[in-house]
Amino acid sequence: MKDQLSDFFLKEFPFHKEGLDEFMASFKVKYYKKKSLLLSAGQKAQELRFLNEGVVREYYQSDGKESNINFYDGPQFVTDFSAFNRGATTLKYQECLTEIEVRVMAKSTFLELLETYECGGVIVQRTFERLLAEKEKSMYSRLMKTPEELYQQIAAKKANWLQKVPQYHIASYLGVTPETLSRIRSKMR
Repeated sequence: MKDQLSDFFLKEFPFHKEGLDEFMASFKVKYYKKKSLLLSAGQKAQELRFLNEGVVREYYQSDGKESNINFYDGPQFVTDFSAFNRGATTLKYQECLTEIEVRVMAKSTFLELLETYECGGVIVQRTFERLLAEKEKSMYSRLMKTPEELYQQIAAKKANWLQKVPQYHIASYLGVTPETLSRIRSKMR
């Protein structure tokens, strides 16, 4: 198994190696089947999860209607960091669109490691700063761009979504019907 988590930390935080081996050893590998839920609204986020392989969609659900807000398809964290950090319940759902492999660490273990290693706080702070900046850009795009512009942005910056995520989920993310998405795609060809 290729260790995507180790590669991620060595790439993202090359100068913070203190405790990295212990940190990596604290993760356990878990596998989930397609359509499994990793997270449901109302749950407390008690695990730090890193997606090693597979595709996960993140969405809100209200009155039986689902609205996709993000897709994860490679080495990255798939934790609701806001709920995780505050010890609060999440409003989100996360569903496996494929079989997935994740590395998981209990929140209690994570907090112990933060207390033990000084560099842990720096890593957490940088991770939160990066996530906040990404969320801000995403929110701006989803509110200020037309579905056509947003689709073009996805095609340019997240083309892998268009290959790995079912089109009806992309349509939900754009806030359009699958038929409208089909028309948008036809115009772009």
